[in-house]
Amino acid sequence: MKTSWYHDALSSSLETSKWEHLPVVIFDHPKVAAARVAAEIAELIRERAAQNRMAVLGLATGSTPIFVYQELARLHREEGLSFRNVTTFNLDEYYPLTADQPQSYHRFMQEHLFDHVNIDPSRIHIPDGSIARADVASYCDNYERQIAEAGGIDLQLLGIGRTGHIGFNEPGSARRSVTRLIHLDRVTRLDAIKDFSSEDRVPRAAITTGVRTILQARRIVLMAFGEHKADIVARAVEGEVSAEVPATYLQDHDNCLMILDPAAAAQLTRIRTPWLVGPLAEMGLAWSDAMLRRAVTWLAQKTGKAILKLTDEDYNSHSLQELLSLHGNAYEINLQGFRQLQNTITGWPGGKPTATATVPQPRPLRNSSASVYPKRILIFSPLPDDHVLSMGGTLIRLAEQKHEVHVACQVSGSDAVPDEVLQRYLDFHRQLGGAADGSEASSAKKLKAAIRRAETHSASRVCRVEAGRLHFLDLPFYERAAAGYRKISPEDVETTVQVLREIRPHQIYAAGDLADPHGTHRICLEILTQAIEKIRHEPWFAECEAWLYRGAWGEWPLHEVDLTVPLSPAEVARKRRAIFQHESQKSPFLGADNSEFGRRAEDSARATSRLFDRLGLADYEAMETFHRWELAR
Repeated sequence: MKTSWYHDALSSSLETSKWEHLPVVIFDHPKVAAARVAAEIAELIRERAAQNRMAVLGLATGSTPIFVYQELARLHREEGLSFRNVTTFNLDEYYPLTADQPQSYHRFMQEHLFDHVNIDPSRIHIPDGSIARADVASYCDNYERQIAEAGGIDLQLLGIGRTGHIGFNEPGSARRSVTRLIHLDRVTRLDAIKDFSSEDRVPRAAITTGVRTILQARRIVLMAFGEHKADIVARAVEGEVSAEVPATYLQDHDNCLMILDPAAAAQLTRIRTPWLVGPLAEMGLAWSDAMLRRAVTWLAQKTGKAILKLTDEDYNSHSLQELLSLHGNAYEINLQGFRQLQNTITGWPGGKPTATATVPQPRPLRNSSASVYPKRILIFSPLPDDHVLSMGGTLIRLAEQKHEVHVACQVSGSDAVPDEVLQRYLDFHRQLGGAADGSEASSAKKLKAAIRRAETHSASRVCRVEAGRLHFLDLPFYERAAAGYRKISPEDVETTVQVLREIRPHQIYAAGDLADPHGTHRICLEILTQAIEKIRHEPWFAECEAWLYRGAWGEWPLHEVDLTVPLSPAEVARKRRAIFQHESQKSPFLGADNSEFGRRAEDSARATSRLFDRLGLADYEAMETFHRWELAR
């Protein structure tokens, strides 16, 4: 079955065939994408039911397909979609792990789909992570037989891991691999820490269906959402077929579609550098100011030149003839790109109290509160250290410039405190005659949360943020995460609404660091978005402007930078002292860079400053960058 939107995607992909080897559809929001996928699955189920046949589905786990399962449950509940003629085969399961453990994929599927539809339990197949090691090989052979006896998989739903794995087929997996036990890549295990609390508790192996098993499905839909998937998505779609990126094997399938949101699609050539694909007008794009800056900063980095040194030949030889013909010469283009970037820089992120008609406010500040001084500033920090890691220098600057700075820590961060750190605190307490016991999971979680709070108070003293302006929201979605929940509740949103109404900020800063593989930042921003939707019509909100910061997981690309705050050596040193107060977080950065988060964030801010310098702008010790968050009014 190929739906009309699949044919549209196939036609569109032909235009970018030089770059993209898989059909791709980009949706504005994961929920919209999920609804479309769920509709296709429902169409398949109904079509098979009308033929008195079974619909055989290959299912995936993880955060990506949750919206699909929610929509399927809604279709069953509200529109009578029956699952009586459905057989399912899940891709994988951790090993060893029993089905009743909170992190098991058996538990995941029950909670997110099977408990909400009328599927026959005997037709549900999920690899068993509890079988004896000696029986694994025969069990895997039988799993393959069961798929074959069911007639093969009609539609296989996939996600993609940061290593490029599909199922748990890690780099190095052969194209002809079948269901088997596989040892997990360390990056995959690090990404799973959010579910298991510590790396030591993450299983080292999994049972997974093989690449060949997946490719035998008659239809494959791979979904990927979020910035943390952008790099690997680009490799899967545009790279050569290779065992190093198992998802590239999908290029050989004649009925496969990749479904993305804009964040996951950001590194595709047609998005990142569309002028390499063809004339912008043919792609429905225009040479806006933002697109010009994207092209100019890209070209400067590509050639290794300062912006104002770019020549006509540089533009001509890098597929930017169209831009050159619009503006006449490189000089005019260079000036526009340079000024756009220069105008983002200000040492007064909260506004300048001495601004006048002749000496106006810094250009990035543009709303009606620009002249208000001092401002009420509300900084949302997903975890208790995110704000000092990613915008600690700006926070210090705002406090030094006498603004009323508030920090709202959205979750407790208890899951990020290693057990050995908790034990050290308990040992210290016992030496003083205390009798605290952190052996129970509930008490350990509370004690770890207390450690994070104490560290936050200490860091805030370094930044000179008053204790009464720290707000610990302890959003419920995070506190329930250990029980398998990652669901936003009305309570999460209402708690956020309350702090917004209490402070009535002139400026909001929030984490736009959506490349965080743990997902906490994405959920926290979604909660804040929903809270703002509830209060956006209140009169005070008209004077509010918002900025998104990044840091530990990567800086804003230059074409998305709207506000740049330069830092002095003294401010960098003070920011470092604030970061050091979060002693429990001296763990490696989860990625190719194994340095600590604090060092990673500091290096990132310095690298941004060096990049501005290479482009021909002022040279500072470090820089923190922000993207304007356009709030609906």
